[in-house]
Amino acid sequence: MAIVVKNEIIDSIKTGELTFKPALDMLQFRPHAIDLRLGYTFRVPTRSFAATKGKNGRTATTLDSMAIKNGHFTYYDEIKLKAGQYFDILPGESILGFTMEELNLKSNTLMGILYPRSSVNRRGLSIDLTGIVDTGYKGKLMIPLHNISAQVIRLYPGERICQMVFERLEQPVREGYQGRYHGSTGYQPEANNREIELIRAG
Repeated sequence: MAIVVKNEIIDSIKTGELTFKPALDMLQFRPHAIDLRLGYTFRVPTRSFAATKGKNGRTATTLDSMAIKNGHFTYYDEIKLKAGQYFDILPGESILGFTMEELNLKSNTLMGILYPRSSVNRRGLSIDLTGIVDTGYKGKLMIPLHNISAQVIRLYPGERICQMVFERLEQPVREGYQGRYHGSTGYQPEANNREIELIRAG
């Protein structure tokens, strides 16, 4: 595999094998990567944790791979900002943000890797990812954010939040991304059902 440089990224956008909606600003292009912007949607963990006694013993409300309902983590509250609004993330708080851009990796020889931006890390905001973006993926990207500082950190939609590096595969893949988070809706409920059944069965 080889890392794709700026002019190749631009060429891939021109040919349509890689698309972004809304379109990228030239400030987002790096020598061998692009910066992605923070969007308007955030998900915050619900603060109430119920524990009940049942046949399995004492059971607490937990967030696991099966706690999904209509594309949302069940125990998260969604906050959607409007233009001009901002989001204050409290000390020690962990939330989920999303990219402003919807990405479409149409090429079967192109994949992406997400990295935090060092300028964001220096503010005390930990972006807990080094994530693979599979060939064929379409949709916005979920960004785990954690305030590791002792101060409130203010986030503005539109600010550059993470960096994406593209790699060219040595040969085309036969099958692209097939996970549950895919498409403009960001969620495909039928995906991974068999895996969930096996997990629940032990």
